[in-house]
Amino acid sequence: MTIRNEYDIIFKGDVMEKRTGKIIIGKSGGTASGNSETYKLSLPSLWIKQLGITADSREVELSFDGENIIVSKKLSPYETALKKKKHGHHIKLFEFYNADTLCTRIYADFTDKTVTAENFTDNYVKTAFGKKALPDWNDFMFFLSERCIPETRDGLREYLEEIGVDEFSPLDIISKTQGRMAEDEQWLSVEDF
Repeated sequence: MTIRNEYDIIFKGDVMEKRTGKIIIGKSGGTASGNSETYKLSLPSLWIKQLGITADSREVELSFDGENIIVSKKLSPYETALKKKKHGHHIKLFEFYNADTLCTRIYADFTDKTVTAENFTDNYVKTAFGKKALPDWNDFMFFLSERCIPETRDGLREYLEEIGVDEFSPLDIISKTQGRMAEDEQWLSVEDF
């Protein structure tokens, strides 16, 4: 028996093993309201072992698509990007600096429009997504647009011609300007992963 994560199943078309289980419903304690409940599920130990979950490494990632809950071993952003790259995804690596200090490393998957990021500072003002630990694609696109000249700026056409960009595209602009702004020392490096 082999346990595979959702990426392996999606890309290889393998059959997923299924079992029936029951949700354990209990009353919440502490300061929760009187009607609050907790929900738990017991998982087969073989599955957990094959996922690599141990007492020292037990952090998991939960995903919900409106119908299905997927439990996956939590991978680092680098491990996630590497796994997706092996499945043919187009991934770019963005490193966000404040002067010479690396503040955030971003792995942007342009195939499935997902983002993983890791911060290297506790100063949220210096990070790409502030306090948001799990940014989505919209957060990423907003971040890129914030590191560009505004699309409504007078003289935009001349500016784009000067830097060699045909149309307003935050990614293209940042590739030319490194996302540098006059009002701060922050900038980005961009490369294919």
